[in-house]
Amino acid sequence: MEDKPAAINVIWLGMILIATVTAAYKGTMDQVTKASFDAAKAAVTLAINLIGPMALWLGLMRVAEDGGLLRFMARCLKPVMVRLFPDVPPGHPAMSAMIMNMAANALGLGNAATPMGIKAMKELDRLSTRKGTATNAMCLFLAINTSSVTLLPLGVITVRAAAGATHPAAILLPSILATTISTLVAVMAAKFFEGRQAPFHGQEVVFESSDQIPGQEELSTSQGSPSRVSMGLTAKLFVWAAIAAFVLASIARLVHHPPGALFSLEVINNISSWLIPVLICLFLIFGFFRGIPVYESMTEGAKEGFETAVKIIPYMVAIFVAIGMLRASGAMDLFIKFLAPVTGFIGMPPEALAMALMRPLSGSGAFGIMSDIVSRAPDSFLSYLVSVMQGSTETTFYVLAVYFGSVGIRQTRHALPAALCADVAGILASVWISRLFY
Repeated sequence: MEDKPAAINVIWLGMILIATVTAAYKGTMDQVTKASFDAAKAAVTLAINLIGPMALWLGLMRVAEDGGLLRFMARCLKPVMVRLFPDVPPGHPAMSAMIMNMAANALGLGNAATPMGIKAMKELDRLSTRKGTATNAMCLFLAINTSSVTLLPLGVITVRAAAGATHPAAILLPSILATTISTLVAVMAAKFFEGRQAPFHGQEVVFESSDQIPGQEELSTSQGSPSRVSMGLTAKLFVWAAIAAFVLASIARLVHHPPGALFSLEVINNISSWLIPVLICLFLIFGFFRGIPVYESMTEGAKEGFETAVKIIPYMVAIFVAIGMLRASGAMDLFIKFLAPVTGFIGMPPEALAMALMRPLSGSGAFGIMSDIVSRAPDSFLSYLVSVMQGSTETTFYVLAVYFGSVGIRQTRHALPAALCADVAGILASVWISRLFY
């Protein structure tokens, strides 16, 4: 039976047509034409800027994979992940890559999360026997990603602090609650749509038990080897040294600042800045003492970054052009006016609707709207609300374009509907929770 057109095709075409018709009616065709070229250029520029982070983190992923770290992490989180992703073998590299992607997103490490997510998509694609069509595991993974499991929205807190907000980190707990709700809805929606569709046989389970995991024998036979003991001691010493250094720095800061300084924005930012170097060192130390040629393994994995960045350019150009045209035509303003009665009913200020509509379409556009609102009235409810929205939701169409584009997925199945359900839940949760905490 012939596959139906993917939902992304209809939505993308609708965005283009709406923008064109609106521009013709409002006389903004020149702005739309310019926006289409500017958006295409911005998409290519962003893809090029992704080459470095992708090369770095895919290289580190290769070191961790060759050393067996990914299989170890997958086994630790096996009980939860096996229930969420029954089609993915527990010890497969896809499972570990998904775990690391979710962990990076939760810690606000966006530059690390994207390469890990692309790695996960590539591994999931290897399990599929229907190339070009999203599997159930892909749809669920993308839905969870677009729901933005974020524990540290540092970018938003930084903007609020720069604007002079009295309590810039006050949006931390509301953001966590809102993103938790959106993630739960994402999982439930993905499972609901999965159950309503015909059984999908595109997933091929390569091995079912840990006894069949490639490299498992080598991993188990070396558990008592001197290299493993040395690796464990070195890694522990490194971790404790890093913790001790951070604690000493915090104590030194307390000497000159009030007790509340330990939980200040500066300390939160310091924690974030420590995470990346510590993760890099841990991966490389683990690989080295596992007998992995870390430099060769790193560079071999980094090659994937260049290949992937080139591969996703067409998908990013298509999405960015549609979004740019929609904004420049004035259609976004019309949507806001049309939906104003709905926003009033749910308790959302009309000015926040632009943020709610832009967030799934453009991360930079939503961040710009949020920054503008916060800079004008940093302590207002509107500023508080858009900050929570920014910290608890994700750029859905960008994530789908990059992740699915990296493996050439054309039939996205129920990934987009599940992601949009999570977006709606995240926005509504942001409104209600913000009113509860403000």
